[in-house]
This record gives sequence, C-alpha cells and structure tokens, in this order.
Amino acid sequence: MQAERRVAAVLPAGGCGERLGGCTPKQFCPVLGRPLISRTLEAMERVGWISDIVVVVATESVDLMKSIVHHYGHKRVTLVEGGETRHRSIFNGLKAFTEDHTLGPALQTPEVVIIHDAVRPFVDEETLLQVTSAARQYGAAGAVRPLVSTVIAPSSDGCLDHSLERAKHRASEMPQAFLYDIIYEAYLQCSDHDLDFGTECLHLALAYGKTRAKLLDGPPDLWKVTYKRDLYTAESIIKDRISKHLCILTNIKEEAVQIGFRLHENLKSHIKNVKSISSSMCKTVQDVQNIYQGQCYNYVCINVKDSDLEESRNLIDLLQAAHAGAYYQVVVVSVHLAFSEQCGSEFRKLSEIRKLAKEAQKSDILLYGLLIHFSKEESQLEDGARQAAAIIAALITDRNPALTGQVMVA
Repeated sequence: MQAERRVAAVLPAGGCGERLGGCTPKQFCPVLGRPLISRTLEAMERVGWISDIVVVVATESVDLMKSIVHHYGHKRVTLVEGGETRHRSIFNGLKAFTEDHTLGPALQTPEVVIIHDAVRPFVDEETLLQVTSAARQYGAAGAVRPLVSTVIAPSSDGCLDHSLERAKHRASEMPQAFLYDIIYEAYLQCSDHDLDFGTECLHLALAYGKTRAKLLDGPPDLWKVTYKRDLYTAESIIKDRISKHLCILTNIKEEAVQIGFRLHENLKSHIKNVKSISSSMCKTVQDVQNIYQGQCYNYVCINVKDSDLEESRNLIDLLQAAHAGAYYQVVVVSVHLAFSEQCGSEFRKLSEIRKLAKEAQKSDILLYGLLIHFSKEESQLEDGARQAAAIIAALITDRNPALTGQVMVA
C-alpha cells in the first residue's frame, strides 16, 4: 500500500470478560499456550499492508500487554490506554493517529482504519481486504452473518411482544472498516450516551457521518470468544487447522523404509496431507521451510534401533533454528524400532527422550516417543503400523503437553 493509502487497525481489548467468568480477562486467557490476543495479533500481522495496529487496553493491563508484545515479538503494535466503555476505548484508539495519546511513537493518520475485536482470532486477509476495499468505496463497511435464532422482544410483563423476521436481519460482526476521517468525526460528535451505551460503530457512521455502510457476508469463523466454552472451541479450530499436514522422515535402512511406507499408508486415513521424505533431504533450515511451504507443524521421525535419538535430535535442531514453533506448537513423534526380544533394552534407552523433550518444549516443540515392535511377519508388521498410525494421529490431534517425553508402545 502506498503511504497516502495507509491502512491501520484498532483493536479494543480493555474489557474485563464478565461473561467468561474467572479473574482473567478473556483476551489474556491462553489458547494453545498463548494469550488469545496474541493469536489475534498474529492474524493481523500476517497482513503486510496494515501499517499500524493499535491495541487499546485497560490501564491496569498495560504492563501485561507490553510483556505479551515483547515475549511473542509482535511488530507494528502501539498500545493505548482504554476508557470506561467500549466506545470510549475505540475513540482513544482513533485519537492515537491525531493526538499525543499513545504509549509509543507518534503514528501517521491512515486513509482507512479497521476496527476489530481482540477476541476474534480467526479473521483472514481476504475478509480484511474486502471490508477495506468497500470502505474506500462507501466510506464504511462491515462483515455480517445470518441470524442463527429469531430475535424476539418481550413486553414489560415478560410475555412476547413481537419478533423480527429473521430473513430480513443480520448479525453484525467484525471486522469493520471506515475512512478514517468519517469515523473520527463521528466519534467527535457522539453524545455521552452514545459513548457509554452504544454498541455499533457502523451506526455511529450513519448517525453522525451520514454514511451508509456496505454490509458484506463474512465467513463463519468471525465469531468472538465470549464464554469459557468458546476458548475450548478456539483451541479445537486451531488444532484442526494445524493437524492437516504431516511429514514422515526416514533414512535408507531397510527396516525404517518398511515401517515408513506402512505408516504413510495408514496415516492417510487419519490426516489429510501426508508426505514422506528421506532424512537426507532435510538437512538445512531451508529444507524444513520448504515442507508444505513452511506450514507443517507435525513430523514423524523414524530412528533405526542402533542410532538412538540421532535422527530426532537433528530434526529438532533444524526446527528450532527455523523458529518453527513461533506461531503454533510443533509436534514431533520420535519412532523407534525394536524386535520383540530387544524391546525391553530399547525402551530403557529411550529414557533420553525425556531430557530432549524438556529442551525442545522451550521452543514450543512437543516431542513424543513411540516404540514399534518390529516383526518379519507381514501381518504383525502391518498390525503394528496400524496401531502406531492411530497413536500418532491422536498425539497430533490432541497436542497434549503433559505427554511430552513419554514413550508409547505399538
């Protein structure tokens, strides 16, 4: 985007999350080990044409938010202290571009400003682009979704007064986008009642800026985290997204090739995209980044019985160097082969996995061990591979940190 066509974003994050329950505001609750607001910032930062991201937080949460920005390396983020209500907080965020109201360097006034809830982590670039383009054309735009339930109005005695025809109404969602001058001037004209009790930015643009917002159908993932159950739903969505790709690394030893082939065939019924490559083809950081264009968060590393953890250790070193766990935790299943009569001694040797797993987890890499009974009998080998594939799929789907360093047996 050219400088005169700058796009910025304002994320109100000053709420206390009363409906969520608990003492931690929902925007700071962990989702797969990372605060929810950090997940939303990830989504915004992936959009290179957004120049600045203003996060509006309650005064008492400023230090916490600073630590999150620093710890997770967020860029283009400016913090602003919020107001007593949502609209007062958004207004403070908008002032960051015209007044000395920020906790950081002065910001350039954008052409378009996107307003998005800090607790809606699944916004995608296409939706952001659509509302931004519509805002340039109409002055304001917002994502909407069909109503799930019919809206009814009760009378003063608690009985039904009237209902709305669901097909004629929509649920207003985020993101919303505005020409900066329109929404800023609208807030300047707001009454105290608007700032204290209003809920809809698009309505303010209509009431005070005479701007009829363009309404765009948004994807189903635009819902926001409101209740505790929503945190679990958010985790499930992320787990599902990052469990679709798997890479199996094996060397040229006959046993490793045999079990690698059978794992590949069995895992295809559990995971959407399964790729097998030789460990000799994964020697550099660039090699790791080339696997599914750097979007692979799941690996199976097959170690032959006389090399202990060498293959898995090399893979983890590469993943750490590539910062593969920067956005999402990476799963590595270290597979080891042993003939039945050697299984006990092999299992004891795998105690080293615990030490390696503890070190890997510091880089958001979850390491699990899996010992497969290797047999020359075709039926037993296939049964072992089938059981191993089910265990691997479960580990990838669940991503349970409590099981890291443990060794399972198939």
